[in-house]
Amino acid sequence: MLLTGLCSISFRKLTPAELAVLAAKAGIDGIEWGGDVHVPHGNVAVARAVRTLTVDAGLRISSYGSYYRAGESEKEGLSFADVLKTAKTLEAPCIRVWCGNKGSADADAEYRDAVCRDLDRIGELAGTEGVTVACEYHGHTLTDTLESAQTMFGALNNPNVFPYWQPPGGKTIEACIGELRTWLPTLANLHVFFWRDIGGKRERCPLIQGAELWQPTIQLAATTGRTHWALLEFFLNDSPDQFLQDAAVLRDWTKAANAARAGTGSPPVHKPGGASCASR
Repeated sequence: MLLTGLCSISFRKLTPAELAVLAAKAGIDGIEWGGDVHVPHGNVAVARAVRTLTVDAGLRISSYGSYYRAGESEKEGLSFADVLKTAKTLEAPCIRVWCGNKGSADADAEYRDAVCRDLDRIGELAGTEGVTVACEYHGHTLTDTLESAQTMFGALNNPNVFPYWQPPGGKTIEACIGELRTWLPTLANLHVFFWRDIGGKRERCPLIQGAELWQPTIQLAATTGRTHWALLEFFLNDSPDQFLQDAAVLRDWTKAANAARAGTGSPPVHKPGGASCASR
């Protein structure tokens, strides 16, 4: 089953209360709260208050976007113990982390090993509290390519660490969907946005313009039989109104995909094209 959500970091200038009102207005299911602004690491009072206002708005908490970097953050003063304590207070079932701060082309075997050791460690710590750890699929980390991410996950010894997925930049729609298919057995959640490379520059676009990519992607993710969050982020002009429009589109797509999975309907038809997608 697919649930719809918002990454709070998309609107860092809004307060948690304002974000909860906006998300409820959008008719989505929940919010991934970020640890850099809205729910700071170690601040259990804020986490408790944000948990309450989220539930009071009729929303769920999908995850805690911690921005903890495996292999790096402990050295820089961010303790995973504080991250986990905050996530537990927030009652977030999943903690999103980044896999180091080096891209795969710049990471030697020693660096990879350090990142994997830390992922194993934090995966075990989180697991004892009933929380999962998920790695963002992101540039300039060890998940910046499919091959690097597969190598990294293959080296882990802890089964409590899972992948997020978002479309990698510069690839065809077919290639993007192929990568998602690879991750289906262990997929956690999706980060949903649509950017295009226009004149050598990445530009944010309304989600509806990404139908050729996202409709089949959503349909595919719904086939696992598990629950995944499709989490919206990065809107044209950072506009709350654009978020409301994108949320309506995503709700339609996830509703159709869930119905098709349940055998109660058919997904909407899209026409394949040759477009490529841009990532961040």
